[in-house]
Amino acid sequence: MNRSPRLPRVLLCALLLVAAPLVQAADAAVDAITQAVARPDVLRGQFTQEKQVSGFKNPLRSQGQFVVARKHGVIWSTLKPFPSEVVVTADRILSRQRDGSTRVELDARQQPAMRSVNAIMFALMSGDVQALSSQFNVEATREGQGWRLKLTPKSAMLAKAFQSLTLQGDRYVRQVEIIEANQDRTRIQFTALSEVPATLNADEARRFE
Repeated sequence: MNRSPRLPRVLLCALLLVAAPLVQAADAAVDAITQAVARPDVLRGQFTQEKQVSGFKNPLRSQGQFVVARKHGVIWSTLKPFPSEVVVTADRILSRQRDGSTRVELDARQQPAMRSVNAIMFALMSGDVQALSSQFNVEATREGQGWRLKLTPKSAMLAKAFQSLTLQGDRYVRQVEIIEANQDRTRIQFTALSEVPATLNADEARRFE
C-alpha cells in the first residue's frame, strides 16, 4: 500500500506540538497563549490517535511515541497496531517499516510541492511568524487554565487537505483534532510529555541521519 499521501498530514500533527507558541498576532488571547506554552528544543512524549473515516462505524486507532527536535525534525514512531516509523527533516520524509527497511517517501529536492509542506512544518518549529500567518487564520480562546486554537487554512493547497485544525492545551499541546476536506476526523491525544533530556541521545540523532 502506498502511504505517501497521508504522511504530510500525520507529520503536521506532530509538529503542531510546537505550533501554539509560534502563532502570534495582535490578538490578546493569542499573545497570552504564546506566553503560557513551553518552547523546548527537544520534546518527547506518547500519542494516541483515533481516526473516524466517513462511511465507517468504528474508528481507526493507533498509538506510539514521538520526538520533536527544533534543529532536526520529528520522529513519529507508531507502536500499535503495526510498528512503523516516520522521520521528517528539512529535505525529506523517510519511513521505516518493522523489518528495518527504509525508503524515501517524499523528497523536497525532487517534488516542489513538498517544499511548501516542509516550509509550513518548519515555520511551526522555527517561529517564522510571517510564513505561518500567511497560511492560517487563527482563532484563540482561553478555557480556564487552558486554551484552544483553531487554525483554518488560507491557501488552496492546504484547503484541499484540511477544513480545520484545533489545538487544546496548557503548558503543552494536549490534543489536536483535524477535520479533513472530505470530513474525515482525526483526534490525537498527547501524554507523558517531557523536555528532559534537553538534547537528542545518540540513537535519536542517528535516526535523523
